[in-house]
Amino acid sequence: MPSTTGSPLLSQTQQISLACAGHTRPVVQLTFSNTTASNHCFLISACKDGKPILRDGPTGDWLGTFIGHKGAVWSAMLSSDATRAVTASADYTAKVWDAVAGQEVVTLAHSNIVKGADFCGDAGTVATGAQDKTVRVFDVRRPDAPSTVAVHGAAVRCVKWSKHRGVVVSADSDRTISITDLRAPAAVKTLEIDGIANVSLASDGRLLSCAAGKRISIWDLDAFKMAKDFAVDYEVSVAAVNPARTRIVAGGRSDLLIRSCDFETGSQLDAHKGHHGPVHDACFSPDGQIYATGSEDGTVRLWQTTPGTEYGLWQCRRM
Repeated sequence: MPSTTGSPLLSQTQQISLACAGHTRPVVQLTFSNTTASNHCFLISACKDGKPILRDGPTGDWLGTFIGHKGAVWSAMLSSDATRAVTASADYTAKVWDAVAGQEVVTLAHSNIVKGADFCGDAGTVATGAQDKTVRVFDVRRPDAPSTVAVHGAAVRCVKWSKHRGVVVSADSDRTISITDLRAPAAVKTLEIDGIANVSLASDGRLLSCAAGKRISIWDLDAFKMAKDFAVDYEVSVAAVNPARTRIVAGGRSDLLIRSCDFETGSQLDAHKGHHGPVHDACFSPDGQIYATGSEDGTVRLWQTTPGTEYGLWQCRRM
């Protein structure tokens, strides 16, 4: 779709996003893998249709669907080498999958809906967050003996692993984000932010971005302090930072626009139309050249960070 421009300084380039079909209900989470040994990356999506999909990262081409959940899938993540996937579902389970063969490796049973799951450093350890307010860590080889590492005051809605800091980041449905070091789980650090819509980690695990109300806040996990805080004139549904720390991609909750903003100043660089429903998640590829968005409309879309450059299957035209 054409970019909408509100400034004469914006590039006079029309961007056509790549629409990736396959889901039948809202797409709620997206994650790119790291760059693999073969210099490639993959994209995995979680959807309320209960069927997470693995795609080729640069093109969005369908590679396979993980079949086995009996409820909505709220989270889908890939291991560091992209050989395994972990998914969290409304069917009271998280599942670890062989991402190459598409086969289930193990089911991690819970007593409530599981909203978040991620690998902790390697494919042998998984952290999960559930509606019973609990963050658990599982040894995949002993799935019946999880340990509780954090307890929130409300249902846990998101769990992510910071590979740089070696901590579990979990957010609940109220206003609390917890940062838990598995080496000392009793020393949990917390952030209190009203109206959290989405929490995202930069690809290096150093920055935590939060979309809340009409604010975008970026936290430095090394110094454990706020690095950026921007007020905007729209309800933000998601905010993600690119690997180079030059751009923030933000989704609008009601106007459905995808905005690209300057990381240093927060000023809007461009805005795009494409989705027909609110954007629930966004993430950048490991090289930062593209980003993916997932929406209530059931689609995944890929966008160029710099429209007009050749990348994958991209099609752009000059005005």
